[in-house]
Amino acid sequence: MTATMLLVLCAVLFGLTPLFARGLQAEGMSDAAIAFWRYGVSAVCLLPFVPRRREKRGQALLLVMVGLLMGLGWIAYLSAIRSAPVAAAGVVYMSYPLFTVLFAWILIGHRPGARAVCAGVLILAAAGMLLQPGVLSGQAMQALLWSLPAPMSFSLAILVLTAMTPRLGVLEKMVCALGGAALALGPVALFTPAGGAVPVSAEGWGLLLSLAAGTAFVPQMIYTMAGPFVGPARASATGAFELPTMIVIGWLALGEALGPREALAGAMVVLAICLAPAVRVDPGARG
Repeated sequence: MTATMLLVLCAVLFGLTPLFARGLQAEGMSDAAIAFWRYGVSAVCLLPFVPRRREKRGQALLLVMVGLLMGLGWIAYLSAIRSAPVAAAGVVYMSYPLFTVLFAWILIGHRPGARAVCAGVLILAAAGMLLQPGVLSGQAMQALLWSLPAPMSFSLAILVLTAMTPRLGVLEKMVCALGGAALALGPVALFTPAGGAVPVSAEGWGLLLSLAAGTAFVPQMIYTMAGPFVGPARASATGAFELPTMIVIGWLALGEALGPREALAGAMVVLAICLAPAVRVDPGARG
């Protein structure tokens, strides 16, 4: 239960991302630059923990590759919250629990049980309730479609962190994943015009540091430490608590609508969290 509650806290922190990102976008920062700073600050701080032992290199490389995908996917997510309502972007992003179940089945033979499938369906149903046909513009719908790599890469990261890298310590996992994301985003950020590469005010720097610490470093550490105790199914379902957090942020800070539909969707996500089984995958048998 403690591990599950920690993952709920982690999801709430992830859900704060639009609050900081929208402020940085308003200052003129590019999506690639925001994503690079989000991962890069933490990666630099963790450089002393890069795994050096030969037996760890394979799993470290796997995490770096997942980080590369996660970093590029995050650009698509930022583009979505720039063009579409936060709740709508959350709709697409909340597909990641089902991707996690699918990848766990394909990559580690962890066949999904009825509870895991039902939890994933509940989350998607809750997210689908927030889609309002005819309200979103064509530009917003296109941005949401192109943001699909974000939930896919995040679900893969959850699986690798919780079940496929047992030889790595917590900080070693973090530097590999965050470093991989920074490596992917660095070349893209280099092509950002000077005015869009860094914040232009003290408030902007505060937002940037809050984004890096509160939505990357701290939640990544929580996922890395607590995730293996509950397994990929519940880790991903619990992470879906990000959706109601995003809805509240959109309502309180960004002036977006909050009505019975949004409240019911949040309640369904909480039900899915309770339903998802806490199955700890034993990765040791796979080396």
